[in-house]
Amino acid sequence: MGITKVVISAAGQGTRMLDLSKDKSKHLIEVEKRPFLAYLLDNILRAGYAEIILVAGYREDMIKEFLKKYIATLENHRFDDLDFDIKIVNQFDILGSKEKEYGTACPIKCVKNLIKNENFISLCGDNFYTMEDLKLMNIDDNFNYVAGIANGHPEKFGVLIEDGEDFLDKIVEKPKEFVGNLINTSLYKFTPEIFDKIFQIEKSSRGEYEITDAISLLAKEKKVKVKKLNDFWMDFGRPEDIEKLSKFLENEINKAVEENIK
Repeated sequence: MGITKVVISAAGQGTRMLDLSKDKSKHLIEVEKRPFLAYLLDNILRAGYAEIILVAGYREDMIKEFLKKYIATLENHRFDDLDFDIKIVNQFDILGSKEKEYGTACPIKCVKNLIKNENFISLCGDNFYTMEDLKLMNIDDNFNYVAGIANGHPEKFGVLIEDGEDFLDKIVEKPKEFVGNLINTSLYKFTPEIFDKIFQIEKSSRGEYEITDAISLLAKEKKVKVKKLNDFWMDFGRPEDIEKLSKFLENEINKAVEENIK
């Protein structure tokens, strides 16, 4: 059966998107006339994950409205054979306002009672992952996994340092000197052990609770492995990323057409 649950972190506004996210969540910014989140959900479902927990916050009302329309479209096409369930939880209702508690570890705190003792996938709702790469993370064993991909500008990201045999040694955030080019894509496979660690970490220098701090605690116990992605990933964070994703989607359509012609 494998892993069925996916947690999507989508509580933020996305200020780097400037005016585009002034009155709505960055996850709903349109690319080729569809909200970004629709493409991400498509790929999660196509990868075979049937239980999706969407952790919302900023403009949850708009996320709910989007989800209602999205599910309605699914009933008419491509996922008829998948018995899926998509639910929303509100991070701010559970943990309090952004000013009280915020950071990448917060969505995981919010789903503890829903996940219980199962392995699950965790990812960022403003990152794009392909169906193939999402499938790669369906590893139903006793290890946690962090997905990495080679990048030409590792100094802009968290860099994954391996400790032989695919184990994660540490994550170096935005290194000033070159330490490697395998960057963290914020796509994880977690065991329930993650819940113990997220309640042990303290606020970072940014004043936030960072999921990477919890992962580092697991890494010290040799419980985290690195999985290298093979396909395409992008952080959908700036206005210019709309055109970048649009070009990728167009290329994918062209490739599909060519394959059908063959």
